[in-house]
Formats: sequence, structure tokens, C-alpha cells
Amino acid sequence: MSHLPLDAELLYAELKRGVQALGAGSATPLHLVGVATGGAWLAERLQRELGLPGPAGVISSTLHRDDYAQRGLRAHGSQTRLPFEVNGAQVLLIDDVIHTGRTLRAVINELYDHGRPACVRLAVLVDRGGRELPLAPDFAAVRLPLDAALRFELVRRPEGGFDFELAAETASKTAATGPTPGSKAQEGAA
Repeated sequence: MSHLPLDAELLYAELKRGVQALGAGSATPLHLVGVATGGAWLAERLQRELGLPGPAGVISSTLHRDDYAQRGLRAHGSQTRLPFEVNGAQVLLIDDVIHTGRTLRAVINELYDHGRPACVRLAVLVDRGGRELPLAPDFAAVRLPLDAALRFELVRRPEGGFDFELAAETASKTAATGPTPGSKAQEGAA
């Protein structure tokens, strides 16, 4: 993986302003829910820095993914933890990168397994385009179209700050496992 010359901390500051704007004027409390893993890191930090009560929620897309049969359960995957009553809640999903929209679809299905929120919105650091589903963030710190064969990942530094890493998805998979006869390489996921 290579370091991406994009300042994740500046984008985080922009995301924080966007989250504040999305929550402004709401009569009911806003509940931050981070999409595991990068979005959960962002939501945790936003919750603390914005002085919101209680912990941020974490939501996993694992059980609702349309590629579950190929991916299975991840050993390091997070489980969904929603420390609030979902029914009637104002939920703001936080994620690091939106690409095709397939992870977001799975996350929304998971959220509705826990209740029916009054409103669900989405704020992301990076909207990389390439949508396959009619889903879009309410706020994106930056729109940065990237080649579908690239994987774009948020990395948390030991002191708590953020960086981005970029890798060629198909090249790394082919190098690690080798091509399988009759199979197609999967394109970038985010």
C-alpha cells in the first residue's frame, strides 16, 4: 500500500463541520453510528469532540452483504452495537469512504433489524463515485473519483490521528492468491 497525498486530518475537520451542520436545529438528539471499521473510528472521535452524550454506535455490514458467500465472517470484524433506542431515533451514519453503495445498503438493512429510525442520514470523508445503487451521502468532506481497481482505506495512527492508504485491489489479490481459472478479479470495495 502507498500513502495517499490527501490530508485526512483536514478532511476530518471538514467532516466535523458537516456533522455539526446536519445536527443543528434538531429538536431530538442526533445519534452517531459509525460503519465498521473506519467509520466507527470517525464516529467515536466525533462523539467525543462534539461532546455528545454516551458512546457512538457501531454498525457492521457483514451479515447483510450481497457477497457474504464469498467473504464470510471476517475474523477482525466488528459487531453492531447501538447504545440507544433505534425506534424513532435520528441516526447519522458515519463512514470513511463511499464507493458503490453496496456496503451502505447492507448497513441500512442491519440498522432496520434493530428498529425503525425516524430519519437516517449519511456523512462521509470521501465520496469516490462509482455508485451502483441510488444512494448518496448528505455530506461528503471531498468528492474524489478513483479508478475502480484501487482500494482506498482510512488508517488510524497510534496517537489517534488519521491517514489514507491506497492499493491496487486486483493486483494485490492476484499476487496473493493467483488467478483462478474461469474467475474474474473483483473490483475495488469501499
